[in-house]
Amino acid sequence: IDYTGTEPSSPCNKCLNVSWDSTPPCTCTIDFTLEHSFESNVFMYYGLSNFYQNHRRYVKSRDDSQLNGDNSSLLNPSKECEPYRTNEDKPIAPCGAIANSMFNDTLELYRIDNDTRIPITLIKKGIAWWTDKNVKFRNPSGDTNNLTALFQGTTKPVNWPKPVYMLDSEPDNNGFINEDFIVWMRTAALPTFRKLYRLIERKNNLQPTLQAGKYSLDITYNYPVHSFDGRKRMILSTISWMGGKNPFLGIAYITVGSICFFLGVVLLIIHHKYGNRNTSADIPN
Repeated sequence: IDYTGTEPSSPCNKCLNVSWDSTPPCTCTIDFTLEHSFESNVFMYYGLSNFYQNHRRYVKSRDDSQLNGDNSSLLNPSKECEPYRTNEDKPIAPCGAIANSMFNDTLELYRIDNDTRIPITLIKKGIAWWTDKNVKFRNPSGDTNNLTALFQGTTKPVNWPKPVYMLDSEPDNNGFINEDFIVWMRTAALPTFRKLYRLIERKNNLQPTLQAGKYSLDITYNYPVHSFDGRKRMILSTISWMGGKNPFLGIAYITVGSICFFLGVVLLIIHHKYGNRNTSADIPN
């Protein structure tokens, strides 16, 4: 579901030129229909296009020691974070361009049944890699129940509406270990990518996770992409006994296989045409 809003008829067109600090935030709703039921667990992604997270300076613009909870790096971030290292003479936590550009749209899903909007439960935990959540990202050492004190002396990233210790109300999903933040910090290799946003778990085996029918997507539109001709979309995906749908490997194997077949034919022709020459090293009389 593309909700960039570039088309004049789109409900999100009014939010097209939103800025990072728009108050109040712009909201829009897009209605859509699922033609087929989703039987198994459902994964909700947000997708971005024309966003080059693979840019060299962008990838380097972070401080892994700070993100791992090192107290000295918290107050003295790496110079790789410039120009998002300090703001108003205070160290930024988390520092760097990756954190500063974190995706912050809010997506809510509803099923429409007889003109009644039934909210779909979206699970925000379990979307990050286990190693990221439990090893690479840690909050500063100290009283984990008082993150405000742990991050004292630091300031929020320039484009964030609130500091890192206010990302969530639950202590085990706040600060540097917030899973939305962790997912964003794992940079994408291509300019068009998707990142896991929420999980929709199957409640029982008698009913599908998402029934075929009408749905609506409520969007709190905070993330501007129009300035760099980017696009935003919401993706719903599910898995089967063969796993999830991912055509990348299939396309890669077919492409590489076709190249190898072509080169094999070329080398066969060359061998057939020139392979019968006399290769003896003897000097003729």
